[in-house]
Amino acid sequence: MKIAVICANGKEGKLIVEEAIARGADVTAVVHGENRSAAANVIQKDLFDLNTADLEGFDVVIDAFGAWTPETLPQHGTSLKHLCDLVSGRETRLLVVGGAGTLYVNPEHTVQVMDGADFPDIFKPLASHMGKALDELRTRTDVKWTYVSPAGDFQADGARTGKYILGGEELILNSRGESVISYADYAIAMVDEAFNGNHIQQRVSVVAE
Repeated sequence: MKIAVICANGKEGKLIVEEAIARGADVTAVVHGENRSAAANVIQKDLFDLNTADLEGFDVVIDAFGAWTPETLPQHGTSLKHLCDLVSGRETRLLVVGGAGTLYVNPEHTVQVMDGADFPDIFKPLASHMGKALDELRTRTDVKWTYVSPAGDFQADGARTGKYILGGEELILNSRGESVISYADYAIAMVDEAFNGNHIQQRVSVVAE
């Protein structure tokens, strides 16, 4: 299994690299600057400078890109489109580290988490841009994509329990009524999907048990 992790220097990217290596995958880190992940193989390039040859031969490309400032938020859409174009028509699967704000909270799928009155205003622009990127991704029938949304409380320093519950388009809670998952357990779920490929052209969600 050959896996490329885009933005492997990020907190989630590093954990995905470590998890994939631990499973015996041949992992390449795609980083803008000096590689700080555990991967021995490195492509040192800006995401937007990647070309089709760079991603040739990979079974899976995992997109761990994140943007947080007002001026870079639109890059959630433009970066994902660029990666989709690079793997268009190929067997290479594209897995995306998504957000929780776009998960639905009703069976009709008309209300999302980010529409709630208690959703923090500070995160609404981010959730909106990620939502637009997901909407555009859903139109890409030429790409074997999977979008993985974390739980509402996505804990960077949370414990690695090795357990998670897999959901779909709707926000799900664990047995304690919580929507929470650590970055480490999310990485497990992401690498499981990389190896299994059970949700092509679908959005799934994960929550800690």
